[in-house]
Amino acid sequence: MAKRGFSLYDIEQFMKEAGAEQVTEDAVVELERELERLTEKLAHRALRYSHHAGRRKLIRKADVMLTNRGIV
Repeated sequence: MAKRGFSLYDIEQFMKEAGAEQVTEDAVVELERELERLTEKLAHRALRYSHHAGRRKLIRKADVMLTNRGIV
């Protein structure tokens, strides 16, 4: 089995806190996949910002903050 990046239980709890009374397992698994894709995309963008700033190995909070612009 592949290692999960996010806890399925936690994802289900987030969905319920957002207002869902019931959540199917398929919905939880699909949201987990989307979260992993989005996280990977954000990490790559943050890395591009750090490279632009002359840092090759260090991603700072400011790099991550810049990636949030335009995502939501």
